[in-house]
Amino acid sequence: MAAVLPRRCTALLALIVTAVAVTLAMPASPAAAADPEGGTKKLRTALENAAKGYDQAKTKLAASKKRQKQLTTRLSQSESTAKAMTSQVTAVAQQSYQMGRISSVGLLLNSATPDRFVQRAQSLDILAQVNSQTLATYQEQIETAKRAKTALDAEVTEQQRQVNVMARKKKQAEIALAEVGGGSSGGFVSADSPAAEPAPRNSDGSWPSEKCTVDDPTSTGCITPRTLHAYQESRSDGFKRYTVCFSERASGEHPKGRACDFSAASGGFEDKAATGGDKAYGDRLAAYFVKNADSLGVMYVIWYRQIWMPSTGWRAYSASGGPAAVHTNHVHLSML
Repeated sequence: MAAVLPRRCTALLALIVTAVAVTLAMPASPAAAADPEGGTKKLRTALENAAKGYDQAKTKLAASKKRQKQLTTRLSQSESTAKAMTSQVTAVAQQSYQMGRISSVGLLLNSATPDRFVQRAQSLDILAQVNSQTLATYQEQIETAKRAKTALDAEVTEQQRQVNVMARKKKQAEIALAEVGGGSSGGFVSADSPAAEPAPRNSDGSWPSEKCTVDDPTSTGCITPRTLHAYQESRSDGFKRYTVCFSERASGEHPKGRACDFSAASGGFEDKAATGGDKAYGDRLAAYFVKNADSLGVMYVIWYRQIWMPSTGWRAYSASGGPAAVHTNHVHLSML
């Protein structure tokens, strides 16, 4: 019995060693692999929160300004109508004073014939209805103007609140970017960039909540409808070089289907910084997404050691690593 136990232990130990060896030999899961985009998960989370908060405040601000414009029109119309009715109301007041209850009864009693009596009674009734309607309309216009003024004051307060939120989100983005350079930069902007077809928005101007639900034409994965729209618009406007959107990453927008990497070189991603015509292509593509950011729903663009966000404009983005990490061989697009 004593001789059997060691053999069993030896066999068990061999199985454990084999299992460990197989496990160590297995490649790491793509999802757990280091993100080749550079930066950190903390940075990307901070940028996403700042960008989404800024966009929401911007949308609410635009909606408030639209309501303010409508209220201003309503106030102007009510005040103009009330002013125009002032003379009518004055006449009604004078008429009511001159034709009080006794005067009205006197007019009826002085009727020469029954027919005349009925005619006068009808006239007085009609006059009372007209006077009542005039006064009611006048009062309605006054109340409408008061409500419009109160609502306008509320919209001014709302707009200031959203401006403050935007400023706070801008500051948050700047603080996060300060860890990777973050200073203002020239960036890539072109007034000659083509205009993209706008992506669908909600009736209040906000972006629909989307998930990775449509097939990614650049991979076997999925992307959001808005990401697909941006990809298709860029291709229709001439940017047709190799692109990859969905990919398994430890963090960021790629695994969520909300990001694409656009190769600067015509033959695909190269392990070197783009120069010459490839650099010019990347410049134009980055400028294209910046110009159409509001139409497409762009969260940020990264290209050639610089990052653009709606709240901050172009900023230095000094991640460390090779061309992929510092974005000198491809343009990175992240979507809201």
